Amino acid sequence: MINPPQMPDLEKTFAYKMTTPLAHTFHIPVLGLAYTIDTPIKVARFGINSVVSIIEDHLVEQMREYYSLVEGVKYEAISDNDDDYRARRITGYLNLMNMIVNRQMDEIRKEPFQKGQDIVRYFELLPNDSPLRIMYDQMLSAEGSEKKKLQDELRSKMVAGSIDINIMTKLDRTNYTDAGDELPVEYCDAMAALRGYALSDVSSSIVFSAGLNPRLYSYCETFKDFLPDENDFLKKKIILKVSDYRSAIIQGKFLAKKGLWISEFRIESGLNCGGHAFATDGLLLGPILEEFKLRRDELYDELFAMSNAALIAKGLKGFTKKPELKITVQGGIGTASEDKFLREYYNLDGTGWGSPFLLVPEVTNVDEETLNLLATAKREDYYLSDASPLGIPFNNFRKSSAEVQRKHRIEKGRPGSPCYKEFLASDTEFTTLPICTASRQYQDLKIKQIKEKNLSPNAEKMAIAAIEEKDCLCVGLSSPVFLKNHLPPPHHLKAVTICPGPNLAFFSGIFSLDDMTSHIYGRKNILNSVPRPHVFVNELHLYVDYLKKQIEKNFDTWTAKQEKQYNGFLENLKKGIEYYRSIVPNMKIEASSFLEKVKTDLLEAEASLHAIQFPVLVAQ
Repeated sequence: MINPPQMPDLEKTFAYKMTTPLAHTFHIPVLGLAYTIDTPIKVARFGINSVVSIIEDHLVEQMREYYSLVEGVKYEAISDNDDDYRARRITGYLNLMNMIVNRQMDEIRKEPFQKGQDIVRYFELLPNDSPLRIMYDQMLSAEGSEKKKLQDELRSKMVAGSIDINIMTKLDRTNYTDAGDELPVEYCDAMAALRGYALSDVSSSIVFSAGLNPRLYSYCETFKDFLPDENDFLKKKIILKVSDYRSAIIQGKFLAKKGLWISEFRIESGLNCGGHAFATDGLLLGPILEEFKLRRDELYDELFAMSNAALIAKGLKGFTKKPELKITVQGGIGTASEDKFLREYYNLDGTGWGSPFLLVPEVTNVDEETLNLLATAKREDYYLSDASPLGIPFNNFRKSSAEVQRKHRIEKGRPGSPCYKEFLASDTEFTTLPICTASRQYQDLKIKQIKEKNLSPNAEKMAIAAIEEKDCLCVGLSSPVFLKNHLPPPHHLKAVTICPGPNLAFFSGIFSLDDMTSHIYGRKNILNSVPRPHVFVNELHLYVDYLKKQIEKNFDTWTAKQEKQYNGFLENLKKGIEYYRSIVPNMKIEASSFLEKVKTDLLEAEASLHAIQFPVLVAQ
């Protein structure tokens, strides 16, 4: 029997900030299926971290084929008939991206420090107060041997951005053989995607979003790359995307009890974000960040004790020094002053900037037609929809070609989409095997059912409209990469779904990577002329509107349970407003006139909440 080592005696105090400083203070979150599918190839050589969606393995395989051709690498197709094809496709693509980024870094380090070279761009993209940027500026004014010495040191300190990947934990469909037999749980979508990542040679982070998936989280501990080696190194790190502290501690404990360390909690606004929106119970971003700030030591100590005890119980060495714990935030950030305030006031390790990068063609995959529509869009073009077959609110764009196509199909009397990929197939109301609620098959069956209920004309119209609003996301979120790179889209389906956050309403135009990073770091301003409230206030407005719509939606069927739920929601919003009033004096980085506007906005939001009236309770 192996005697486990003693728990190391570690100091209570801990510097939570990264021990190895990152080149940049921001990361680019996952954007849809295709929008950031190859973003690391475009930005990692500049030290920028980005996140790739790997859930759609057909798209992953097509990108592996595309980049193999571009890079002159031998490509051997992995077909649907090959064993464990889903995981193998993901492993192959990640390994290819890793190879490309490593080659890019080898090349960039050899470049001369001359205008137009990527090595110069690497350092000039950095924030002005970055130690590397300061050293670079010193090198520019140095001469002779001192200049050469600084150049060599700068080259040695260049680090590639991370090739991080995202798994939406709810997308864990069960798969079947051609004969209709259920495959083992390891072949479920999210499980296979995790295996594909775990077996790749990439050293990066996996981002779990959309909540706890017990079997998926438990699967992590079967792969050694998620556990510390003899030097405490984690080749594969875990990032949890969370909406509040409660979610963080519940998910964190589940993983820690298995010896799995959470390297980062990535806090995302419930509504002021792109893609699927996971609204809180009225808890606003500011109070959520405050709780993380106040309870960070508690969170760290509890998870570390659990994680190390679990490792030792497994007969492993455990951590000999405390691992890093990062806390970051994303969702709706729009100015350098907001970014700086969030990082400094809440002691955060970084921020995420997502939707604005949809206007940066060299970073994301947006086809030309959609890009031009986004560049000239109005605020009302962005809205929270019920388009997702998952039944989760989905940030949508009214002018997208997918939305035009959806309405055209309804006009033709053929609502719904052909379902080729089935990643969101989860409904078994009419069939033995799950089908997608956005599919033509499901919508035909459901609409027939509604028409047989003899509802009032208005009730029937509303019920059918709710069914017809569901749209195919698998194809729509994949199409732009084919259109942008002039590749034939599968099944000739070209309609594009795009899911920007509402914050994109304040950006108009098409920008370079240099433009966007300079905006983030306060070197220039690329906001349009639309009056923009503070990120906290903008999210507050979204929550007030959300509450009003939920009340309206349930007006005729209001229950005591809903009364209790939305009373709590309302109270949380009121508490959030009081919290924001209390921290306005700390926002010294903002202009006094802007802070006065924040105070006015809070008063107006408060008045709007006081005016809300709940419906009369339905007799139970």
